[in-house]
Amino acid sequence: MGKLFENLNLTLAAGLILALALMGIFHAETLTLAVAFRWLHVFFGITWIGLLYYFNFVQIPVMPTVPAELKPGVSKYIAPKALFFFRWGAAMTVLTGLILAWLNLYLVEALTFRPGFRLIGTGMWLALIMAFNVWAIIWPNQQRALGLVEADDASKAKSARTAMLTSRLNTLLSIPMLYAMSTYQSLGD
Repeated sequence: MGKLFENLNLTLAAGLILALALMGIFHAETLTLAVAFRWLHVFFGITWIGLLYYFNFVQIPVMPTVPAELKPGVSKYIAPKALFFFRWGAAMTVLTGLILAWLNLYLVEALTFRPGFRLIGTGMWLALIMAFNVWAIIWPNQQRALGLVEADDASKAKSARTAMLTSRLNTLLSIPMLYAMSTYQSLGD
């Protein structure tokens, strides 16, 4: 059992096998591509928003209290890895969400706020803005702030602040986005 849980890839593979088993047991005849993409969309969304909340609820507030000699442990090892899953979680959430909307035949209706699709459309636009922020603002600024690309100290400090403020904006936007996404399934517009 230790070997399974000591290796993240084995743990993820075992989780995938169990999920596929559940699909086969409970939905063998009714499983559709849309159902599979909804599951993937939720998985990637949890990864993305979970890391957004980790950064904003834990890492950003705690970093000022971390002793200077320990900060490189976060900035050189933890943050780059977390940012990898954060940005790719964002990309995969958006991709699977767009595919899901297309499979369910409401992509255009949602993105153009047609009646009956305004709430899900609002959630989709908020998520698109957030994903843009991740890739176009947060990630480039974090690369400078963490020293992953060449930058002087003043640029690093400015980039760290820009990344933090944009991350906080995404935290703000995530709250109505999650409401729109989760409520649409139950209440519609």
